[in-house]
Amino acid sequence: MGMNMSEKILARHAGLDHVEPGQLVTCRLDMVLANDVTGPPSIKEFEKTGRPVFDRTKIALIPDHFQPAKDIKSSELAKIMRDFARKHDILHYYEQGRVGIEHVILPEKGIVGPGMLTIGADSHTCTYGAVNGFSTGVGTTDLAVGMATGEAWFKVPEAINVHLTGKKPADISGKDVILTLIGMIGVDGALYQSLEFTGEGVADLTMTDRLTIANMAIEAGAKNGIFPYDDVCKEYVEGRMTGVFEPVNPDPDAQYARTVEINLSELRPVVSFPHLPENTKRVMDIPEPIAIDQVVIGSCTNGRLEDMEIAAQILKGHEVHPHVRCIIIPGSPWVYQEAMRRGYLDIFMDAGAAVSTPTCGPCLGGYMGILAAGERCVSTTNRNFRGRMGHVDSEVYLAGPHVAAASAILGRIAAPEEVA
Repeated sequence: MGMNMSEKILARHAGLDHVEPGQLVTCRLDMVLANDVTGPPSIKEFEKTGRPVFDRTKIALIPDHFQPAKDIKSSELAKIMRDFARKHDILHYYEQGRVGIEHVILPEKGIVGPGMLTIGADSHTCTYGAVNGFSTGVGTTDLAVGMATGEAWFKVPEAINVHLTGKKPADISGKDVILTLIGMIGVDGALYQSLEFTGEGVADLTMTDRLTIANMAIEAGAKNGIFPYDDVCKEYVEGRMTGVFEPVNPDPDAQYARTVEINLSELRPVVSFPHLPENTKRVMDIPEPIAIDQVVIGSCTNGRLEDMEIAAQILKGHEVHPHVRCIIIPGSPWVYQEAMRRGYLDIFMDAGAAVSTPTCGPCLGGYMGILAAGERCVSTTNRNFRGRMGHVDSEVYLAGPHVAAASAILGRIAAPEEVA
């Protein structure tokens, strides 16, 4: 019996020829990740082991959630990370001015890649499935053990085959694809399963699309999301990764729990209503105008250069609605600089948007865009739970950069085709 992509990576890292769903395996790790929220408690547990880190080159400590430090507490959290990184000479620690959002900079810098097994004390660690790796979020104790031993245990997940066909229209991005999928199967539709993306439609997805889709696998309850190694992936990782990597693709007789079909050609811009990502509606089907107070374009979901380009194309020559605050957050210093070189930042600021330093910022209710009671925000972030971005009586509508930029101009949830 053949294996799918996730099974192949877990088998290889467990030193086994074959694994099956439900099997418990102990695997060696290629990368261990923590941020300024999850890193400090992991470090506290790590210190109890009395051991050195297993490999200084295979740990990434990224201060991105409340950084640049928004208050004394966040500064103290960053200091714990900084001191630990210096003590153990951690290779992948990035200080302010060089750091970006963790799930943007790790693929960008070639720290994660095909065939790799990565754990992170952040639920959106599943992002790296876009570059053909098995990556998943873990708790702080598991992360501490991973830093000490270089190993972690897994239950091999069943897999759902998300079979993609067709070609995506010009106003569709990966965000529309994943929100449509979550709307189809629900936030627990892939609970502790792998979302494996296959089919001819995969070739029509850019790497930005794939990173966005894999990032939100967790919003469907999935253990991980993963894409095949193809020409798009190859082009992205070559020149970024310096070491040897071993890509995986599914066997022809790989086993899946079920198959979900999505024809990209049929997709239309969507938005997820409060307070769950599964509350997906096509923008064209919203019966009454929904006025908004804020738009956020950025995050580990949509803070990449392609997202900035889409927003700039729509905002160019327009102004942000006078009743709307539009906050744009490039995901890394490279994205910020390249957007500046291409004139995107001028477009944003000429339109009346605020441009932030790379940070998670308002996504998790951190800072730089917290909502008051009764306010509504269209956001390219990945969660719209009650109180996620501020007051429990505020509302977050999830969308891609096309819808977010159009909504900022019109002052209501809007499709890009509505912008003259």
